[in-house]
Amino acid sequence: MRTVLKKYGWPVIGLAAVVLSGWLLYSELRSLSFDDLVDSLAAIGWHQWLLAAASTLVAYAALAWYDRIGLQFLGKTVPWLYIAVTSFTTYALSHNIGASVLSGAVIRYRAYSRQGLTAGEVAVLVTFCSFTFALGTVMLAGLVLVLEPHVADHITELPHELVRILGFVILGAVALYVLFTRLPLRPFRIGSLLVPRPSGGIVARQLVAAPIELIGAAAIIYFTLPEHSNPGFLIVLGAFLASFSAALLSHAPGGLGVLELVFLTVLPDANPADVLAALIVFRLFYLLLPLALSLIVVVVFEHSQFGRENAPPAKGGPAPPSAAPPGHG
Repeated sequence: MRTVLKKYGWPVIGLAAVVLSGWLLYSELRSLSFDDLVDSLAAIGWHQWLLAAASTLVAYAALAWYDRIGLQFLGKTVPWLYIAVTSFTTYALSHNIGASVLSGAVIRYRAYSRQGLTAGEVAVLVTFCSFTFALGTVMLAGLVLVLEPHVADHITELPHELVRILGFVILGAVALYVLFTRLPLRPFRIGSLLVPRPSGGIVARQLVAAPIELIGAAAIIYFTLPEHSNPGFLIVLGAFLASFSAALLSHAPGGLGVLELVFLTVLPDANPADVLAALIVFRLFYLLLPLALSLIVVVVFEHSQFGRENAPPAKGGPAPPSAAPPGHG
């Protein structure tokens, strides 16, 4: 029974989230015409497309930095190019597949085991990267609530003073994490693996990398919104943090429907056609194009591994190791 739930549970949850959010989204947008959406897409200028593309590169570069920091935390040395390709493929696939922690673990293990990491080390790396993302989300959410408390007006009826206090509490939790890592703690053991306390340098990089990634992703939407529907970057960032977090938690493939529904809820005063057009551009740059490129990377990688693992041994020499690193690393 547990195996069945583990195998089919997350896909069922994701499908249910897509159906429910799709129905709610239809109720929200049934008065919107297709022509309005096409007009909003056509109104996006070429410079906005370029800024959105540049923001995507910033976001994915920061995601590669997640892996780099995690590997430094584990004391592992892996070439930057290998990290960048692995990270890009991991996030491009997991963002679209859903259940990102599980799918990301499978992809990372397939790649990093070729660099000598054990299953336990890959599990720690996945947890570290997920925590880095969560840390950045919490920190930026606290800043947004402190600086723009009215971003929560359409989610809660709390007065702005209480929303701002909540923001300070959230930032205080981040500060507690930083202080906790400064305690003279002994490494803790996971099976045969000793996991050390994050150093000050590791924590500092976490607090920089995660906000850069989230700001880059939110900027894709910000740059493609027209001026009359753009409430300002901090509001867009707050809406993105809420919608993207909800999309990940829903385990819906690509956050389909969930992302749009939450974004429209947080930004009810913006033109829905403009918001949907900006989200289409976000999906194109942040999800669909990376997905297409990552599939090519996977095919090339697996073809390379198949050739290595099935190559005949050199005459009089040993068989090639099955765990040899791929040629593009």
